[in-house]
This record gives sequence, structure tokens and C-alpha cells, in this order.
Amino acid sequence: MGIALFTSESVTEGHPDKICDQISDAVVDACLAHDPRAKVAVESAVKDNHVIVFGELTTTATIDAESLTRSVIRDIGYTDPALGFSADTATVQVHLSQQSPDIARGVETGGSGGTLGAGDQGMMFGYACVETSTFMPLPISLAHALAKRLAEVRKQGVLPFLRPDGKTQVTVAYQDGIPVAVPTIVIAAQHAPDIAQETLFEALVEEVIKKVVPAALLRDPRFLVNPTGRFVIGGPAGDSGLTGRKIMVDTYGSMARQGGGAFSGKDPTKVDRSGAYAARHAAKSVVAAGLADRCELQLAYAIGVAEPVSLFVETFGTARLPEEDLSRLVAGTFDFRPSAMLERLHLRRPVYRQTATYGHFGRDDVPWEQVLSLETPSVARRDRAYARSGSRHDA
Repeated sequence: MGIALFTSESVTEGHPDKICDQISDAVVDACLAHDPRAKVAVESAVKDNHVIVFGELTTTATIDAESLTRSVIRDIGYTDPALGFSADTATVQVHLSQQSPDIARGVETGGSGGTLGAGDQGMMFGYACVETSTFMPLPISLAHALAKRLAEVRKQGVLPFLRPDGKTQVTVAYQDGIPVAVPTIVIAAQHAPDIAQETLFEALVEEVIKKVVPAALLRDPRFLVNPTGRFVIGGPAGDSGLTGRKIMVDTYGSMARQGGGAFSGKDPTKVDRSGAYAARHAAKSVVAAGLADRCELQLAYAIGVAEPVSLFVETFGTARLPEEDLSRLVAGTFDFRPSAMLERLHLRRPVYRQTATYGHFGRDDVPWEQVLSLETPSVARRDRAYARSGSRHDA
């Protein structure tokens, strides 16, 4: 097998869509902080100097959505009205109402026995692989690290000419399924109008790219920084934003399948969110136990029904035991009913705003990344090909 190229992208916290994700998840957290059983389905939209926050709430918490919105915008770094969007001058409209009683009825009863039912129908996927120590694919891991570094050097004053909006894109070369090089990196970084393109290019290569990507992977690479030559107008002044429009950024960078449901703005009874987290938890536990080098797990639910209607485990031929045995092991170890997922992963806590940027997976500050032991007497843990070849790379 020869060289294959795979590319993933990420965006900074100042990207219009990510502004909306953070606002929506700030509302989720505020509700859960005072009412762990709150039902939340909140969307946000931004354009120019306007924000709309809308959706459904069923909660005993008192939420000041406008103040939350302005706080999020300020934390991101939109504080200068000259950027066309700022925390203090933006118009914020809030339209929040009660959740439909038809939906609430099915969720609360679970169809039988008073258990918690799924908040919607749909499919969720979880994925893990041995490419990095976080068990995430290398392309999305590096893309997130670059996007996060753009925010760090801006906020710390290392590169004060940067502005909040930006995107990163990383191409990884694979040989026989193992990452061996990063031939191309694309960065779009919003900047002050008086910075020269050459200065910007050199600064981002030295302070962002080389600080993140392992030197061993940079073999005659191509760096494309603001390929159009200018990125001054950005954020909501340059583009509209919506909650839930970056689902590949939020998950595995297109390396794995995605069920179609976004995460941000939803309380954890929505299986779009909790089911995806539980699927990642199980897939990561399988790979961390050495039972497979790659694992993708699919769950499917019907609204108001507690038990998933299907569970599918795929290891792409890398399993250390028959896949039907592995599927039975997963099904016997993990309870994928909504109430069980909420309890096992401690999902009724306000931990969601932090996930709204730089990916929901591969991070160390959330419970679904803490693996369960799946070692079995019949399966010996083995050194993986990546460990043997020394080709595992982390951002």
C-alpha cells in the first residue's frame, strides 16, 4: 500500500459558527448549574453586530441569556467595536419558550416503567484509533491544536495583530495506515489591517505551526497562510454563524462517520449529545485496552424509548478477537440507556461550554474520555504497530 493523504480542519473560537456554539452551551451550563434536570434546546445565530438566541427551556433556573451572550463574546475577544461585532455594542435578541409537552412526555416516561427515554430518534457514532495518545485521528488533533494556538498567541499578546476569527487545515500522509508526514498546512487568520503578509506568514510559521506540529512530520512541507493575501474583515462582520454547523470539527474531522446531529445547545437527555459521548467512551475503551487499533461504534435510538434499537461495532480488521465477541463484550459492559449514560458519565453537570471549541473528544477535561478497563483473560495486551515504530504523534 502506498502513500495516502487525509485532511481535517478546525476553526478558532472567534469563528461565527463557534461563537454560536459557545453561546448555546453557555445557556446549557447555566441551566444545569442550578437545575440538573433542566431540558434545554437552544440555538444561536450571529450576523454583523446582531445575535439571536432562541429555542426551548424547561427549567427552574432563572437565566439571563443576554448577559451570558455578552460574556461569551467578551471572553472570545470581541471587545473592539471597530471589528464590527463586540460584546458591549451588539444587539441581542432572546426568544426562549417552554419545551413541547409531547416531547417531554416521551423523554420522561421512556415508554415504560418510568425510565428516561431517548430525547429523539437518530444515529450516533463514536470512534477511536491508536494514532495519538488521546486515541484521536492525527489530522483533526493537529488542526485543533493549531486553532487553539492561534487563540493563545492572540490572547497572550505574542502576536497582538491577530483577531479572533480563523481556520486551520492539516493534511497528513499515511503509509500502510500509519501517519508519516504532514505535507500541507493551511491557516486562515484574521489580522489587523496594517500587518504585512510576509510578517504574518513568518510569525504564524514560527509561533504557531512549529510550536504545534512535531518537527519529524515536517518534511519539505507546504504552508499556505491566508492564501488570498488578506483577512481583515472576519467574525460576524464577514460571515453569518449558526449553532451546530461544524459537526465534523466537533467530532473526528471526517475520519469517522457522523450521525448528523449536532451537540451544542442541547441538554444531555438529547441522545444526539449523550449517545455520541457514550459511543466515544466505549470506542476509546476498546482501543485503550488493546482490543483493536481502530474502533467505530454506532448507536441508534427511537424517541421516548430507553434501549437503543441497534448497536454496531466496526474495527476495520484490527480486532484482537472475533468482532462478534467484541460486540458482546461492549454490549455487556456499557449500558446505553439514556439514564445510565447520564449517570455513568456524570452528564447533568455544567461541563459543556468548554467543549464548544477545539472538539468534544480527545480532551482531558470531560468524563467520557476516561476509559473503562476492558481487559479480558483471553486477550493479552499487545504493543501496537504505532508504538513499535515510534510513529505515534501528538500535537
